[in-house]
Formats: sequence, C-alpha cells, structure tokens
Amino acid sequence: MAGTSPHSPLRVWWTQRPPAAGAAVLATGILSVGLHLTGYETLSRIALVIGCLAWLGLAAEFAVRLLRERARWAAEAGTPGALTAVAASTVLGTRFSALGRQSLAEALLALAALLWPVLIVFVVRHWTRRMPGGVFLGCVATEGLAVLGATLAAAESAAWLAHTALVLFWLGLVLYGVALCRFDPRQVLEGHGDHWIAGGALGISALAGARLIAADSARLYLWNDDDLGVLRAVTVMLLVLDLAWYAVLLGAECVRPRPRYDVRRWATVFPMGMSAAATLSVAAAVDVSWLKVPGEVLLWIAVAAWSAVAVGAVAEARAALRSTGPR
Repeated sequence: MAGTSPHSPLRVWWTQRPPAAGAAVLATGILSVGLHLTGYETLSRIALVIGCLAWLGLAAEFAVRLLRERARWAAEAGTPGALTAVAASTVLGTRFSALGRQSLAEALLALAALLWPVLIVFVVRHWTRRMPGGVFLGCVATEGLAVLGATLAAAESAAWLAHTALVLFWLGLVLYGVALCRFDPRQVLEGHGDHWIAGGALGISALAGARLIAADSARLYLWNDDDLGVLRAVTVMLLVLDLAWYAVLLGAECVRPRPRYDVRRWATVFPMGMSAAATLSVAAAVDVSWLKVPGEVLLWIAVAAWSAVAVGAVAEARAALRSTGPR
C-alpha cells in the first residue's frame, strides 16, 4: 500500500512536477502526428497512448491543485509553462481527429478554448524583460487552437470554425512578435532547453497555415485567390524562418553542449518534432513534394531526441524516488 500512499515517494515526486512538464505531452503528441503523416501508424499510436497517459496524469494534478492548493495553482498559472496545458490538448486533439474521433477532438478543443483566455491573461500579466524561451508559449497555445480548429473545420465542413482558426492564426503571430521583443537572446547559448520554443512557435504557426490551406475545398469554399495567395506565402515564410531557427539553435548546441538532463529539454524535443510535422504538412498543402524527404529526416532526429530525453527523465525519476524513499 505504500505505493498508493499520499506521502509515497512516487506521489511526492509527481507533485513536484512543474507546469513546464506539459511539454513532454507536446513533444510526444507531435511525434505521433509526424509518424502518422509518414505512414508509421503503429509507432504513431504507441506515442499517442504515451502522450494521453501523461496528459491524464498532469490534468489530474492540475485539478487537484486548483481545488486544494489555490495559492500554488495561481502562482503556477502565471508561468509560461502553464500554457502547455492548452497546447498539449490541441496537439492530442489534432491526432484524434486524424483517427476519425471527431467528438473527442471537439471535447479537447472545447477544453483548450476554455483554458486559453484564463491562462493567457495570467501569463501575459507576468511577462517581464529578458525572458527565457517559454515566453513563446503564448504563441504556441494560440496557434495550437488554430491547428485543431482548422483540422476540425475540414473534417466537419464547418466554415465558421475555419474562419475562427484564421483569426487565431494571425493573433498567434502577433503574440510571437511581442514575445520576441521580450526574449533574452543569450538563452540561445545559455538556455536549458526551452529556448528552442523560439523556433517551435514558428513551426506550429506554419502547421496552422498548412491546415488552413488544406481546409479549403470545393465543398467548403473559404478563401478567394488573393486570400489563398497570402496564406500560402505567409505559411512558406514561417516554415523557412522555423528551419532557420532550427539551424541556429542546433549550431548553438554544438558550440556550447548542454547534455545534462533538465525537464525543459522536453521543450527542445517539441520544436524538433514540430519542425518535422510542419515541413511534411506544408509540403502537402503547397504541393512541394521534395520537402517530404527533409521532413522525414527531421522527424527521425526528433524521435532520437525524444528517446534521449526520455532516458534522462527516467534516470532523474529513479534518483528522485531513491532520495525520497524510506531509509
């Protein structure tokens, strides 16, 4: 019974997880999306199960803190990592939509839409100057809503949802610009993992653009030629900027390696996976088939990074459990 005690080592370790741990769900969820896009369905579903289990655990802890530890919940809700709750829900919802589970995807969209205005206000109120990469999570959460909204719009022929997603797409880009002004550029060389979100936010923006383009059809006429031209140009530009960030951040990792595990390293895996998913999705949306090969290469790099961070997370958890266990 010690394993289920409220004061067991496992429970103590779990309650110490910061909001930024939600990036693990983001990283796993986007790998599931990328593996689905490349036809690795079994691996995609395994990643989806892992992501869902982590999401359920973190959601339960989120609810417990809201009900029993209001002061702690309010303090953590003001940190950028809190927005991973919104973004992770939208990424999982996007994958469920691809499985044809539209009702579940709609439920996740509704939950994310309810959380987003509350958390975005809390987080933005606590923005300061020279912030770490987590400052870009405002953009990520907003664009996540746009991605899932556009995905469901295409699946259910809901024009209003596509137009709402378009508004969120542009709002996310505005939030990116504001965040960029507050981002501390020294984080590129000194950050502990979440500095990669500077690129990942552009990746999910490009993915949102690709989903908006793909939502248009003869049955669901959404954009005229001018609108579609602008959307295509902006989406391609976002992907180029995302890949440029990827190159810069990877180069910085080579110049100043940071191999030690940190929970914020999940926020490195997420942008890597997002760059792959965005490349694959943009390739399909704008009909540039040669982009599929680099997209697959980026995907397997992300899978390797996920595996390395997962090993570090398990080792850290085991060490923490030993240190808090009975002596």
